[in-house]
Amino acid sequence: MVGLALSAPVHTRTAPRLPYRWLGKAVVPLVCIGLALGAWYTVSLVLLAPDRRFLLPPPHQVFAESLSNPAKMEVMLRALAVTARVAVTGLFFAAVLGIAIGVLMSQTKAIERVVYPYAVVLQAIPVLAVVPLIGLWFGYGLTARVLVCVLIAVHPIIAMTLFGIQSVDRNLRELFTLGRANRLRRLISLELPAALPSIMASLRTAAGLSVTGAVIGDMFFAKGQPGIGTLLDTYRARLQSEDLLAALLLAALFGVAVFAFFTVAQRLTVGRWHASGR
Repeated sequence: MVGLALSAPVHTRTAPRLPYRWLGKAVVPLVCIGLALGAWYTVSLVLLAPDRRFLLPPPHQVFAESLSNPAKMEVMLRALAVTARVAVTGLFFAAVLGIAIGVLMSQTKAIERVVYPYAVVLQAIPVLAVVPLIGLWFGYGLTARVLVCVLIAVHPIIAMTLFGIQSVDRNLRELFTLGRANRLRRLISLELPAALPSIMASLRTAAGLSVTGAVIGDMFFAKGQPGIGTLLDTYRARLQSEDLLAALLLAALFGVAVFAFFTVAQRLTVGRWHASGR
């Protein structure tokens, strides 16, 4: 009886866990936003003289004269939609091209030795240096803007796809060899699934680069529908600081939204079995 009494489980009531983790995730961005606004107000109202305050108007002035103006917001949102279409199109072609090149290089060392140096050179050359050539060869419309996005975004996809495939566990490779799996089956069943975390991480990085490329393309290739970069260049030339800052904020918010989308996509695809998606 004593033994049974000692071995009986003791039920203790545990206090409910407070969502400290989620609270921390919400508080830290809010604190950062508050610090950024405070620094903005300090520079605008304290450091800048009144006659130079047009260089950096305070946040409430940007909101009152630009962000709360329906006519100006309509123009900016329409331009942002053009930039978003260019960025998404460029990211799609960069993803297809980058994954394909990475897979090809992973299958044969000869292809890797031939192609990879060109990928490194493509990343090393500043895109602004080749913008004039792109305009001469492909015109100054949407095609040139998409090409700028591809040139900026493709390298991390190539590098991370190659890295992910080459990082597959050697024991798993030997297991597939014992099973007499051909190269295509090994690629589809082993290498690409194992490289998926690296590919998703590269897409998250490339998405932000594609948005940057779209804005740069808008600035240099103004033919056709104006993008948010075109408006930035126009507002800069006209010294419309409030509109310039409002357009910058919209472009930044779009970049954050794209990054958040691919972060969620990474968690949904690899979060259950890989640490990079948690």
